[in-house]
Amino acid sequence: MPETVSFGYQEVDPQEKTRRVGAVFSNVARRYDIMNDAMSGGMHRLWKDRFVRRVKPRAGEDILDMAGGTGDIAFRLAAAGANVTVADINPQMLEVGMGRAQARGLDGLVWSEANAEKLQWPDRFFDAYTIAFGIRNVTDIPAALSEAHRVLRRGGRFFCLEFSTTLWPGFAELYDFYSHRVVPKIGKIVADDEDSYRYLIESIRRFPDMPTVERMIGEAGFVRTKVEPMLGGLVAIHSGWKI
Repeated sequence: MPETVSFGYQEVDPQEKTRRVGAVFSNVARRYDIMNDAMSGGMHRLWKDRFVRRVKPRAGEDILDMAGGTGDIAFRLAAAGANVTVADINPQMLEVGMGRAQARGLDGLVWSEANAEKLQWPDRFFDAYTIAFGIRNVTDIPAALSEAHRVLRRGGRFFCLEFSTTLWPGFAELYDFYSHRVVPKIGKIVADDEDSYRYLIESIRRFPDMPTVERMIGEAGFVRTKVEPMLGGLVAIHSGWKI
């Protein structure tokens, strides 16, 4: 791991990033899903639906949903009959997710506090690994990808949904203005937390581009890597297989 890593537009010590990211998600946990709707105009729901369709969860298989926090992806996976373990480094996010699951009458999910960089499960334990809008907040992304590969069985699949950089002319500039100028203000109004949402936008800008992320997934040992851009690359689904 390098001596410094990015926290938004700042360069900080790796341990400091882990601490600050934890504080961000502790602050936004209760309003996280409301803010997702406000920031994306509800489009995050369509992106997540499409993501889970690509995963193709099957009844009886074991799936780890990393950074699964409030349960949005896990609920969709479980609807197909998969055995889902929801993992997140942040206990406040997990608490929100467990409350939502209880309200929906879903009692078959496993909830676990876990660090993506050092998972507690043994080798070859899961059939699939999913992570949605979480990997850019990981301090050591290569370590997290390596751990994802380790805990997957042979033939297991890795799927990541994450923001990237749109390549559509004109739209990129419009989104840049919206994200930097408007989203933090929405965070102030809806969640009374402008700074956390400013970081979340900055973290998107500092996240590697699609070809770089695909290369990193391959370097972790995955084969048949693929990237599927949406909205010109504003959001992307990355995938790979373990052999």
